[in-house]
Amino acid sequence: MSTAETYIATAESEQIEEVDLLVVGGGKAGKTLAMEVARSGQSVVMVERGMIGGTCINVACIPTKTLINSGRVLQTVRRAAEFGVADVITPQMDLELLRRRKEDVVSTMVKGQLASFVGSGMDFILGEASFIAPRTVRIALNDGETRIVRGADVVLNLGTEPLLPMIPGLADADVLTSNDLVRLDELPASLLILGGGYIGCEFADLLNTIGVAVTLIQGPDQLLPQEDAGVAEAIEARFIAAGIHLRLGDRAVGVVRNANGTVTVSLDSGDTVDADELLVAVGRQPVTVGIGLDIAGVQTDKRGYIIVDEYLRTTANRVWAAGDVAGTPQFTHASYDDYRILAHNLEVAEGGGILRSTVGRLIPYCVFMTPELGRVGLTERDALAAGYDVRMARMPVSAIPRARTVGHLEGQWSAVIDRETNLILGASLLSTEASEVIAVVQVAMLAGMQFTQVRDAVLTHPTMAEGLTLLFSGAFLED
Repeated sequence: MSTAETYIATAESEQIEEVDLLVVGGGKAGKTLAMEVARSGQSVVMVERGMIGGTCINVACIPTKTLINSGRVLQTVRRAAEFGVADVITPQMDLELLRRRKEDVVSTMVKGQLASFVGSGMDFILGEASFIAPRTVRIALNDGETRIVRGADVVLNLGTEPLLPMIPGLADADVLTSNDLVRLDELPASLLILGGGYIGCEFADLLNTIGVAVTLIQGPDQLLPQEDAGVAEAIEARFIAAGIHLRLGDRAVGVVRNANGTVTVSLDSGDTVDADELLVAVGRQPVTVGIGLDIAGVQTDKRGYIIVDEYLRTTANRVWAAGDVAGTPQFTHASYDDYRILAHNLEVAEGGGILRSTVGRLIPYCVFMTPELGRVGLTERDALAAGYDVRMARMPVSAIPRARTVGHLEGQWSAVIDRETNLILGASLLSTEASEVIAVVQVAMLAGMQFTQVRDAVLTHPTMAEGLTLLFSGAFLED
Protein backbone atom coordinates (compact mmCIF):
# COMPACT_ATOMS: atom_id res chain seq x y z
CA MET A 1 0.00 0.00 0.00
CA SER A 2 1.35 3.43 -0.94
CA THR A 3 1.91 6.18 1.62
CA ALA A 4 -1.06 8.12 0.26
CA GLU A 5 -3.30 5.02 0.46
CA THR A 6 -2.19 4.41 4.05
CA TYR A 7 -3.11 7.97 4.98
CA ILE A 8 -6.47 7.61 3.26
CA ALA A 9 -7.19 4.33 5.06
CA THR A 10 -6.28 5.94 8.37
CA ALA A 11 -8.53 8.90 7.64
CA GLU A 12 -11.46 6.72 6.68
CA SER A 13 -11.16 4.79 9.96
CA GLU A 14 -11.47 7.97 12.02
CA GLN A 15 -14.42 10.29 12.49
CA ILE A 16 -14.40 12.83 9.71
CA GLU A 17 -16.33 16.10 9.83
CA GLU A 18 -17.78 16.96 6.43
CA VAL A 19 -18.18 20.65 5.56
CA ASP A 20 -19.07 22.62 2.45
CA LEU A 21 -15.89 24.71 2.58
CA LEU A 22 -12.57 24.14 4.33
CA VAL A 23 -10.22 27.12 4.38
CA VAL A 24 -6.63 26.53 5.48
CA GLY A 25 -5.04 29.83 6.43
CA GLY A 26 -6.78 32.99 7.58
CA GLY A 27 -5.25 35.72 5.42
CA LYS A 28 -7.28 38.37 3.59
CA ALA A 29 -8.67 36.11 0.86
CA GLY A 30 -9.36 33.11 3.08
CA LYS A 31 -11.01 34.85 6.00
CA THR A 32 -13.22 37.06 3.80
CA LEU A 33 -14.36 34.10 1.74
CA ALA A 34 -14.98 31.95 4.81
CA MET A 35 -17.18 34.58 6.42
CA GLU A 36 -19.19 35.21 3.26
CA VAL A 37 -19.83 31.53 2.59
CA ALA A 38 -20.76 30.94 6.24
CA ARG A 39 -23.22 33.84 6.20
CA SER A 40 -24.93 32.23 3.19
CA GLY A 41 -25.80 29.27 5.41
CA GLN A 42 -23.16 26.80 4.28
CA SER A 43 -20.92 24.92 6.71
CA VAL A 44 -17.42 26.37 6.86
CA VAL A 45 -14.27 25.51 8.81
CA MET A 46 -11.31 27.88 8.74
CA VAL A 47 -8.00 26.81 10.28
CA GLU A 48 -5.36 29.34 11.28
CA ARG A 49 -2.00 28.63 12.94
CA GLY A 50 -2.09 31.61 15.26
CA MET A 51 -2.29 35.03 13.60
CA ILE A 52 -5.97 35.93 13.94
CA GLY A 53 -6.65 38.13 10.95
CA GLY A 54 -3.53 37.10 9.04
CA THR A 55 -0.08 38.53 8.42
CA CYS A 56 -1.29 41.97 7.32
CA ILE A 57 -2.96 42.86 10.60
CA ASN A 58 -0.42 41.23 12.92
CA VAL A 59 3.08 41.78 11.52
CA ALA A 60 2.85 43.53 8.16
CA CYS A 61 0.68 46.30 6.70
CA ILE A 62 -1.14 47.50 9.82
CA PRO A 63 1.68 47.58 12.40
CA THR A 64 4.31 48.85 9.95
CA LYS A 65 2.12 51.64 8.58
CA THR A 66 1.14 52.59 12.14
CA LEU A 67 4.82 52.92 13.01
CA ILE A 68 5.56 54.79 9.78
CA ASN A 69 2.81 57.29 10.51
CA SER A 70 4.31 57.93 13.94
CA GLY A 71 7.62 58.59 12.23
CA ARG A 72 5.95 61.12 9.96
CA VAL A 73 4.43 62.88 12.95
CA LEU A 74 7.91 63.13 14.45
CA GLN A 75 9.25 64.60 11.20
CA THR A 76 6.45 67.17 11.13
CA VAL A 77 7.00 68.21 14.74
CA ARG A 78 10.70 68.65 14.04
CA ARG A 79 9.73 71.08 11.29
CA ALA A 80 7.16 72.91 13.41
CA ALA A 81 8.82 76.31 13.03
CA GLU A 82 8.52 76.07 9.23
CA PHE A 83 4.74 75.91 9.67
CA GLY A 84 4.61 78.84 12.07
CA VAL A 85 4.47 76.83 15.28
CA ALA A 86 6.87 78.18 17.91
CA ASP A 87 8.18 77.03 21.29
CA VAL A 88 8.04 73.30 20.51
CA ILE A 89 10.33 71.34 22.81
CA THR A 90 12.89 69.06 21.21
CA PRO A 91 10.82 66.10 19.99
CA GLN A 92 11.98 62.55 20.33
CA MET A 93 10.41 59.14 19.86
CA ASP A 94 9.33 57.40 23.05
CA LEU A 95 9.66 53.73 22.17
CA GLU A 96 7.28 52.57 24.89
CA LEU A 97 4.54 54.94 23.72
CA LEU A 98 5.23 53.97 20.11
CA ARG A 99 4.95 50.27 20.92
CA ARG A 100 1.80 50.85 22.94
CA ARG A 101 0.12 52.69 20.07
CA LYS A 102 1.07 49.98 17.59
CA GLU A 103 -0.19 47.21 19.86
CA ASP A 104 -3.43 49.08 20.53
CA VAL A 105 -4.13 49.42 16.81
CA VAL A 106 -3.28 45.77 16.14
CA SER A 107 -5.16 44.34 19.14
CA THR A 108 -8.28 46.36 18.34
CA MET A 109 -8.31 45.01 14.79
CA VAL A 110 -7.61 41.44 15.93
CA LYS A 111 -10.52 41.58 18.37
CA GLY A 112 -12.73 42.93 15.60
CA GLN A 113 -11.67 40.11 13.31
CA LEU A 114 -12.42 37.45 15.90
CA ALA A 115 -15.85 38.92 16.56
CA SER A 116 -16.54 38.90 12.82
CA PHE A 117 -15.46 35.27 12.53
CA VAL A 118 -17.80 34.20 15.31
CA GLY A 119 -20.62 36.37 14.04
CA SER A 120 -20.44 34.91 10.55
CA GLY A 121 -21.31 31.45 11.83
CA MET A 122 -18.17 29.73 10.60
CA ASP A 123 -16.19 27.30 12.73
CA PHE A 124 -12.89 29.07 13.39
CA ILE A 125 -10.10 26.78 14.60
CA LEU A 126 -6.69 27.76 15.92
CA GLY A 127 -4.31 24.91 15.13
CA GLU A 128 -1.99 23.24 12.64
CA ALA A 129 -3.57 21.53 9.64
CA SER A 130 -1.91 18.82 7.55
CA PHE A 131 -3.43 16.79 4.74
CA ILE A 132 -4.01 13.10 5.29
CA ALA A 133 -6.14 12.53 2.18
CA PRO A 134 -7.55 14.55 -0.72
CA ARG A 135 -9.45 17.57 0.64
CA THR A 136 -9.00 16.16 4.16
CA VAL A 137 -6.87 17.58 6.97
CA ARG A 138 -5.97 16.50 10.45
CA ILE A 139 -5.90 19.55 12.71
CA ALA A 140 -3.70 19.61 15.80
CA LEU A 141 -5.58 22.07 17.98
CA ASN A 142 -3.69 24.45 20.24
CA ASP A 143 -5.35 22.80 23.27
CA GLY A 144 -3.83 19.40 22.38
CA GLU A 145 -6.93 17.85 20.81
CA THR A 146 -7.23 16.82 17.14
CA ARG A 147 -9.97 17.03 14.55
CA ILE A 148 -10.29 15.65 11.03
CA VAL A 149 -12.16 17.77 8.51
CA ARG A 150 -12.99 17.19 4.86
CA GLY A 151 -14.23 19.97 2.62
CA ALA A 152 -16.37 19.62 -0.46
CA ASP A 153 -14.18 22.50 -1.58
CA VAL A 154 -10.86 23.52 -0.06
CA VAL A 155 -9.14 26.89 -0.26
CA LEU A 156 -5.45 27.21 0.62
CA ASN A 157 -4.51 30.66 1.87
CA LEU A 158 -1.26 29.67 3.55
CA GLY A 159 0.65 32.92 3.09
CA THR A 160 4.38 33.56 3.15
CA GLU A 161 7.07 34.18 5.74
CA PRO A 162 10.36 36.13 5.67
CA LEU A 163 13.05 34.49 3.55
CA LEU A 164 16.50 33.87 4.98
CA PRO A 165 18.94 33.46 2.07
CA MET A 166 21.71 30.87 2.04
CA ILE A 167 24.54 33.14 3.18
CA PRO A 168 27.32 31.53 5.23
CA GLY A 169 26.82 32.24 8.92
CA LEU A 170 23.40 33.88 8.55
CA ALA A 171 21.38 31.05 10.06
CA ASP A 172 23.50 31.12 13.24
CA ALA A 173 23.72 34.89 13.64
CA ASP A 174 20.36 35.48 15.38
CA VAL A 175 19.30 38.14 12.87
CA LEU A 176 16.03 40.06 12.64
CA THR A 177 13.22 39.79 10.10
CA SER A 178 10.33 42.18 9.53
CA ASN A 179 8.22 39.99 11.84
CA ASP A 180 10.71 40.53 14.67
CA LEU A 181 11.22 44.23 14.15
CA VAL A 182 7.60 45.24 14.74
CA ARG A 183 7.74 43.46 18.11
CA LEU A 184 11.04 44.77 19.51
CA ASP A 185 10.97 46.24 23.00
CA GLU A 186 14.05 48.35 22.26
CA LEU A 187 15.78 49.54 19.12
CA PRO A 188 19.47 49.11 18.30
CA ALA A 189 21.68 52.16 17.96
CA SER A 190 22.80 50.93 14.54
CA LEU A 191 21.27 48.55 12.02
CA LEU A 192 22.30 46.85 8.81
CA ILE A 193 19.45 46.14 6.39
CA LEU A 194 19.97 43.43 3.82
CA GLY A 195 17.68 44.13 0.87
CA GLY A 196 16.52 47.28 -0.91
CA GLY A 197 12.99 46.30 -1.90
CA TYR A 198 9.69 47.54 -0.42
CA ILE A 199 10.31 46.22 3.10
CA GLY A 200 13.93 47.29 3.27
CA CYS A 201 13.22 50.82 2.05
CA GLU A 202 10.26 51.36 4.38
CA PHE A 203 12.17 50.24 7.45
CA ALA A 204 15.31 52.15 6.45
CA ASP A 205 13.31 55.37 6.20
CA LEU A 206 11.38 54.83 9.43
CA LEU A 207 14.29 53.74 11.60
CA ASN A 208 16.55 56.49 10.32
CA THR A 209 13.86 59.00 11.25
CA ILE A 210 13.62 57.56 14.76
CA GLY A 211 17.37 57.89 15.21
CA VAL A 212 18.84 54.50 14.32
CA ALA A 213 22.05 54.64 12.24
CA VAL A 214 21.06 52.67 9.13
CA THR A 215 23.20 51.05 6.45
CA LEU A 216 21.30 49.40 3.60
CA ILE A 217 23.03 46.67 1.58
CA GLN A 218 21.59 45.87 -1.84
CA GLY A 219 22.95 43.32 -4.33
CA PRO A 220 21.54 45.03 -7.45
CA ASP A 221 22.99 48.45 -8.21
CA GLN A 222 19.75 50.34 -7.49
CA LEU A 223 17.04 50.41 -4.87
CA LEU A 224 13.67 48.96 -5.91
CA PRO A 225 15.11 47.26 -9.00
CA GLN A 226 11.66 46.85 -10.60
CA GLU A 227 11.31 50.65 -10.87
CA ASP A 228 12.67 52.88 -13.62
CA ALA A 229 16.16 54.21 -12.89
CA GLY A 230 14.98 57.81 -12.51
CA VAL A 231 12.59 56.93 -9.68
CA ALA A 232 15.22 54.80 -7.94
CA GLU A 233 17.82 57.56 -8.22
CA ALA A 234 15.45 60.08 -6.65
CA ILE A 235 14.83 57.74 -3.71
CA GLU A 236 18.54 57.04 -3.35
CA ALA A 237 19.31 60.77 -3.27
CA ARG A 238 16.60 61.29 -0.63
CA PHE A 239 18.01 58.48 1.51
CA ILE A 240 21.57 59.77 1.30
CA ALA A 241 20.47 63.30 2.19
CA ALA A 242 18.63 61.88 5.22
CA GLY A 243 21.80 60.15 6.44
CA ILE A 244 21.14 56.57 5.36
CA HIS A 245 24.29 54.82 4.16
CA LEU A 246 23.78 52.86 0.93
CA ARG A 247 25.91 49.97 -0.27
CA LEU A 248 24.43 49.35 -3.71
CA GLY A 249 25.85 46.65 -5.97
CA ASP A 250 27.34 44.92 -2.91
CA ARG A 251 26.32 41.37 -2.09
CA ALA A 252 26.61 39.84 1.36
CA VAL A 253 28.82 36.74 1.33
CA GLY A 254 29.12 36.09 5.07
CA VAL A 255 27.58 37.02 8.41
CA VAL A 256 29.08 36.73 11.90
CA ARG A 257 27.60 37.53 15.32
CA ASN A 258 30.60 38.82 17.28
CA ALA A 259 31.46 38.12 20.90
CA ASN A 260 30.48 41.68 21.86
CA GLY A 261 27.01 41.17 20.38
CA THR A 262 27.47 43.18 17.19
CA VAL A 263 27.04 41.78 13.68
CA THR A 264 29.59 41.85 10.88
CA VAL A 265 28.59 41.35 7.25
CA SER A 266 31.25 40.52 4.68
CA LEU A 267 30.63 41.87 1.17
CA ASP A 268 31.75 40.52 -2.18
CA SER A 269 33.70 43.76 -2.70
CA GLY A 270 36.02 42.66 0.11
CA ASP A 271 34.67 45.22 2.57
CA THR A 272 32.98 44.48 5.88
CA VAL A 273 30.26 46.47 7.63
CA ASP A 274 29.25 46.30 11.29
CA ALA A 275 26.22 47.25 13.36
CA ASP A 276 24.38 46.27 16.49
CA GLU A 277 21.78 44.26 14.54
CA LEU A 278 21.01 42.95 11.06
CA LEU A 279 17.56 43.05 9.48
CA VAL A 280 17.09 40.61 6.59
CA ALA A 281 14.56 41.96 4.09
CA VAL A 282 15.27 40.12 0.85
CA GLY A 283 11.77 38.81 0.22
CA ARG A 284 9.36 36.16 1.44
CA GLN A 285 8.87 32.45 0.89
CA PRO A 286 5.66 30.37 0.78
CA VAL A 287 4.48 28.41 3.81
CA THR A 288 3.99 25.09 2.03
CA VAL A 289 6.49 22.69 3.60
CA GLY A 290 5.31 19.93 5.92
CA ILE A 291 1.54 20.16 5.46
CA GLY A 292 1.12 17.24 3.05
CA LEU A 293 0.28 19.05 -0.15
CA ASP A 294 1.52 16.03 -2.12
CA ILE A 295 -1.03 13.86 -0.32
CA ALA A 296 -3.71 16.36 -1.33
CA GLY A 297 -2.57 16.20 -4.95
CA VAL A 298 -1.51 19.86 -4.89
CA GLN A 299 1.64 20.61 -6.86
CA THR A 300 4.09 23.42 -6.15
CA ASP A 301 6.72 25.10 -8.31
CA LYS A 302 10.47 24.97 -7.65
CA ARG A 303 10.20 27.88 -5.17
CA GLY A 304 7.40 26.19 -3.22
CA TYR A 305 4.50 28.33 -4.46
CA ILE A 306 1.27 26.50 -5.22
CA ILE A 307 0.64 26.07 -8.94
CA VAL A 308 -2.72 27.54 -9.95
CA ASP A 309 -4.43 28.34 -13.23
CA GLU A 310 -5.95 31.71 -14.04
CA TYR A 311 -9.08 30.76 -12.07
CA LEU A 312 -7.07 29.95 -8.91
CA ARG A 313 -7.62 26.21 -9.28
CA THR A 314 -4.77 23.99 -8.08
CA THR A 315 -3.78 20.66 -9.62
CA ALA A 316 -6.18 18.87 -7.22
CA ASN A 317 -9.88 18.63 -7.93
CA ARG A 318 -11.96 21.21 -6.00
CA VAL A 319 -8.89 22.58 -4.24
CA TRP A 320 -8.20 26.26 -4.78
CA ALA A 321 -5.43 28.61 -3.62
CA ALA A 322 -5.30 32.33 -3.01
CA GLY A 323 -3.04 35.14 -1.88
CA ASP A 324 0.75 35.13 -1.64
CA VAL A 325 1.08 31.35 -1.66
CA ALA A 326 -0.63 31.16 -5.06
CA GLY A 327 1.83 33.58 -6.62
CA THR A 328 -0.55 36.54 -6.38
CA PRO A 329 1.32 39.86 -5.99
CA GLN A 330 2.09 40.13 -2.30
CA PHE A 331 -0.34 42.88 -1.38
CA THR A 332 -3.45 42.64 0.78
CA HIS A 333 -5.58 44.33 -1.86
CA ALA A 334 -4.49 41.72 -4.42
CA SER A 335 -5.43 38.94 -2.01
CA TYR A 336 -8.80 40.60 -1.50
CA ASP A 337 -9.41 40.43 -5.25
CA ASP A 338 -8.52 36.73 -5.11
CA TYR A 339 -11.40 36.39 -2.62
CA ARG A 340 -13.80 38.03 -5.08
CA ILE A 341 -12.66 35.71 -7.85
CA LEU A 342 -13.01 32.63 -5.64
CA ALA A 343 -16.42 33.66 -4.32
CA HIS A 344 -17.67 33.82 -7.91
CA ASN A 345 -15.92 30.68 -9.12
CA LEU A 346 -17.02 28.52 -6.21
CA GLU A 347 -20.61 29.55 -6.88
CA VAL A 348 -20.64 28.78 -10.60
CA ALA A 349 -18.08 25.96 -10.92
CA GLU A 350 -20.42 23.03 -10.35
CA GLY A 351 -22.99 24.35 -12.79
CA GLY A 352 -20.45 24.87 -15.53
CA GLY A 353 -20.80 28.65 -15.48
CA ILE A 354 -18.25 31.13 -16.74
CA LEU A 355 -15.35 31.41 -14.30
CA ARG A 356 -13.71 34.68 -13.40
CA SER A 357 -10.02 35.03 -14.30
CA THR A 358 -7.01 36.69 -12.73
CA VAL A 359 -5.62 37.61 -16.17
CA GLY A 360 -5.36 41.32 -16.93
CA ARG A 361 -5.81 42.65 -13.40
CA LEU A 362 -4.53 46.18 -12.85
CA ILE A 363 -2.96 46.00 -9.39
CA PRO A 364 -1.37 49.14 -7.94
CA TYR A 365 1.05 49.25 -5.03
CA CYS A 366 2.65 51.80 -2.75
CA VAL A 367 5.91 51.99 -0.85
CA PHE A 368 5.24 53.93 2.33
CA MET A 369 8.45 55.89 2.65
CA THR A 370 8.55 59.66 3.04
CA PRO A 371 7.75 60.70 0.37
CA GLU A 372 5.53 57.81 -0.72
CA LEU A 373 5.87 55.95 -3.99
CA GLY A 374 2.62 55.06 -5.74
CA ARG A 375 2.82 52.76 -8.77
CA VAL A 376 0.35 51.34 -11.25
CA GLY A 377 0.63 49.77 -14.69
CA LEU A 378 3.77 49.69 -16.81
CA THR A 379 7.04 51.49 -16.20
CA GLU A 380 8.68 53.21 -19.16
CA ARG A 381 11.14 50.34 -19.39
CA ASP A 382 8.40 47.71 -19.41
CA ALA A 383 6.30 49.59 -21.95
CA LEU A 384 9.21 49.90 -24.36
CA ALA A 385 10.02 46.21 -23.91
CA ALA A 386 6.39 45.39 -24.72
CA GLY A 387 6.69 47.25 -28.02
CA TYR A 388 4.71 50.40 -27.23
CA ASP A 389 5.58 53.72 -28.83
CA VAL A 390 5.50 55.76 -25.65
CA ARG A 391 5.27 59.39 -24.73
CA MET A 392 6.36 60.40 -21.26
CA ALA A 393 4.97 63.01 -18.90
CA ARG A 394 7.41 64.04 -16.15
CA MET A 395 7.02 66.71 -13.50
CA PRO A 396 8.72 67.81 -10.28
CA VAL A 397 6.33 67.71 -7.33
CA SER A 398 7.30 71.28 -6.49
CA ALA A 399 5.06 72.37 -9.39
CA ILE A 400 1.92 71.26 -7.52
CA PRO A 401 0.32 74.04 -5.42
CA ARG A 402 -0.84 71.59 -2.74
CA ALA A 403 2.74 70.38 -2.24
CA ARG A 404 3.73 73.92 -1.34
CA THR A 405 0.89 74.43 1.12
CA VAL A 406 1.78 71.25 3.03
CA GLY A 407 5.51 71.89 2.83
CA HIS A 408 6.48 68.72 0.95
CA LEU A 409 8.14 69.66 -2.33
CA GLU A 410 10.29 66.57 -2.62
CA GLY A 411 9.66 63.96 -5.31
CA GLN A 412 8.68 63.60 -8.94
CA TRP A 413 5.75 62.28 -10.98
CA SER A 414 5.87 60.47 -14.28
CA ALA A 415 3.33 58.76 -16.51
CA VAL A 416 3.68 56.49 -19.52
CA ILE A 417 1.33 57.23 -22.44
CA ASP A 418 0.66 55.16 -25.56
CA ARG A 419 1.42 57.63 -28.36
CA GLU A 420 -0.99 55.90 -30.75
CA THR A 421 -4.09 55.81 -28.51
CA ASN A 422 -3.32 58.47 -25.87
CA LEU A 423 -4.17 55.87 -23.21
CA ILE A 424 -2.28 55.91 -19.91
CA LEU A 425 -0.13 52.78 -19.62
CA GLY A 426 1.25 53.42 -16.15
CA ALA A 427 2.39 55.97 -13.62
CA SER A 428 5.04 56.41 -10.92
CA LEU A 429 4.22 59.04 -8.32
CA LEU A 430 6.90 59.85 -5.76
CA SER A 431 5.44 62.44 -3.42
CA THR A 432 3.40 63.14 -0.33
CA GLU A 433 -0.06 61.52 -0.58
CA ALA A 434 1.01 59.46 -3.61
CA SER A 435 -0.79 56.43 -2.17
CA GLU A 436 -4.08 58.31 -2.56
CA VAL A 437 -3.45 59.97 -5.92
CA ILE A 438 -2.38 56.73 -7.61
CA ALA A 439 -5.97 55.49 -7.21
CA VAL A 440 -7.14 58.35 -9.46
CA VAL A 441 -4.75 57.21 -12.18
CA GLN A 442 -5.82 53.60 -11.75
CA VAL A 443 -9.52 54.48 -12.14
CA ALA A 444 -8.74 56.51 -15.26
CA MET A 445 -6.89 53.52 -16.71
CA LEU A 446 -9.72 51.12 -15.82
CA ALA A 447 -12.18 53.49 -17.50
CA GLY A 448 -10.08 53.58 -20.67
CA MET A 449 -9.69 57.36 -20.40
CA GLN A 450 -7.19 59.15 -22.58
CA PHE A 451 -4.66 61.28 -20.77
CA THR A 452 -6.30 64.39 -22.25
CA GLN A 453 -9.53 63.59 -20.39
CA VAL A 454 -7.64 63.55 -17.08
CA ARG A 455 -5.81 66.72 -18.09
CA ASP A 456 -9.08 68.52 -18.82
CA ALA A 457 -10.97 67.29 -15.74
CA VAL A 458 -12.04 69.95 -13.24
CA LEU A 459 -10.29 68.74 -10.07
CA THR A 460 -10.48 70.43 -6.69
CA HIS A 461 -7.87 73.10 -5.94
CA PRO A 462 -5.58 72.83 -4.08
CA THR A 463 -5.25 69.03 -3.86
CA MET A 464 -2.46 66.65 -4.78
CA ALA A 465 -4.77 64.95 -7.31
CA GLU A 466 -5.06 68.29 -9.09
CA GLY A 467 -1.41 67.81 -9.98
CA LEU A 468 -2.50 65.28 -12.61
CA THR A 469 -3.91 68.12 -14.72
CA LEU A 470 -0.44 69.66 -14.64
CA LEU A 471 1.38 66.39 -15.28
CA PHE A 472 -0.58 65.81 -18.48
CA SER A 473 -0.36 69.43 -19.67
CA GLY A 474 1.91 70.55 -22.47
CA ALA A 475 4.48 71.92 -20.05
CA PHE A 476 5.49 68.46 -18.84
CA LEU A 477 4.78 66.26 -21.87
CA GLU A 478 7.80 65.04 -23.80
CA ASP A 479 7.63 64.90 -27.57
